[in-house]
Amino acid sequence: MNNSRLRLVGLWILATTLAVLSAAAGHPEEILPKVRDYRQAHAAEILAELAALLRLPNLAADLDDIRRNAEALRAMMERRGIRTELLPTAGGRPVVYGELLVPGATTTLLFYGHYDGQPVEPSAWHSPPFEPTLRAGAGPTAEVIPLPGPGQPVGNEWRLYARSAADDKSPLVALLAALDALRAQGVEPRVNLKFLFEGEEEAGSPHLEEFIPRERQRLAADLLIIADGPVHQSDRPTVFFGARGIMTLTLTVYGPSEPLHSGHYGNWAPNPAQRLAALLATMEDDDGRVTLAGFYDDVEPLSEREREALAAIPPVEDSLEQRYAIARPEGRGRRLAELIALPSLNIRGLRSGWVGEQARTLVPATATAELDVRLVKGNDHRRMYEKILAHIRAQGWTVFDREPTLEERRQHARVVRVEKHGGYNAVRTPMDLPIAQQLIAAVERGTGEPLVKLPTLGGSGPLHYFEELGIPSAGVPIVNFDNHQHAPDENLRLGHFFRGIDIFASLLWWED
Repeated sequence: MNNSRLRLVGLWILATTLAVLSAAAGHPEEILPKVRDYRQAHAAEILAELAALLRLPNLAADLDDIRRNAEALRAMMERRGIRTELLPTAGGRPVVYGELLVPGATTTLLFYGHYDGQPVEPSAWHSPPFEPTLRAGAGPTAEVIPLPGPGQPVGNEWRLYARSAADDKSPLVALLAALDALRAQGVEPRVNLKFLFEGEEEAGSPHLEEFIPRERQRLAADLLIIADGPVHQSDRPTVFFGARGIMTLTLTVYGPSEPLHSGHYGNWAPNPAQRLAALLATMEDDDGRVTLAGFYDDVEPLSEREREALAAIPPVEDSLEQRYAIARPEGRGRRLAELIALPSLNIRGLRSGWVGEQARTLVPATATAELDVRLVKGNDHRRMYEKILAHIRAQGWTVFDREPTLEERRQHARVVRVEKHGGYNAVRTPMDLPIAQQLIAAVERGTGEPLVKLPTLGGSGPLHYFEELGIPSAGVPIVNFDNHQHAPDENLRLGHFFRGIDIFASLLWWED
């Protein structure tokens, strides 16, 4: 028998075997309880795999560390029979791409995630950010406990502390564990699976805009699923059908050419910190509404179904005000979910002179503000940038997109350098699409709990590039909302993690 016939026979045997196994497996209500039994019996091993991945530093700026993370993910995927490649990007940080194609499947799901993390300041953490630390509960005073050995019980209230424990390594491990749990029942997924894990999401995904169109054929899918972000603050299982876009800016205001003694030169030398603060104060009113001309003009209104979904979201504002010690929120009394459906302007950092033990009686030479602008459907990051520039100029400032010379600084009383660091637009998938309703049904099967259905997530993701390929997107977050995402002491509540495995198993056991 020649090689071609051998391959055909092999494929026929594989397809027949999978069909028999799937037929014998029964219905989701029979399989999913067995999935839960599997992950409870193997919780310690699953946790150990996650901890091993978390030990790898993953700042996008460190190319060597990023490549080590990509190689680790490829090995994890290949162990499960997923055909995996490290695809190059213009920035040198590989995309981990995998395929698991199922003979006869009519639906293809593309799972998107990222393996890079936000920068860390180890001195601000209560345990080293890349030494996963298990605690018996939430907070730095909770007892530190050793990672359990194989077969030992694991508590739902335990929390694992490490950078990327929640954002976004745990969903990647949960997805692979769900595949293991299904296979332990003798069944394979009923959909084609594709995986795209990138290493620059926390840096703004600067090279996906070039990468995704180039890989159009490879990435073809019926639905993109992103598992980034937290569940709703009610802790109910959550699905979302949009993600905000984002644009980041750096504003630098100039004073004297060098720091000057505040006693000798105060009241005479312009103070850049005071001037920057005054400029920023013109951008919002006391209720947090952005005052830039036309800031809200392009917002695409929510559909009736989306408004109904917002109205059905459990109220959480009172508990959040208490948790975060907020006396009066911004937003003129509107609920958090309503405000997330609008664009926002946030001052994410300020720097000028020195503070604390390093404080000095000086007029500083410069002051810098870092801004992030969250965008919703209808906004364009390029148009929004022009609106910000127009506002700054209207306040009497001369704007440069580069470092101004000393002579230029002498020619203009108010000089600001504005740097835009990329950006991408928001997406919002209609909730009444058939595939959106199938997703909702799959998540409900996986938990047996009522869902929170969000028209859009508060955070951002580079889903706009997939939308341009005609691929609708939706999100299935699994991590706890109080995970300190992007901050010191990032953590994962293990009960959420294990519930996520159940949800992903239900997604892989997709019903058309």
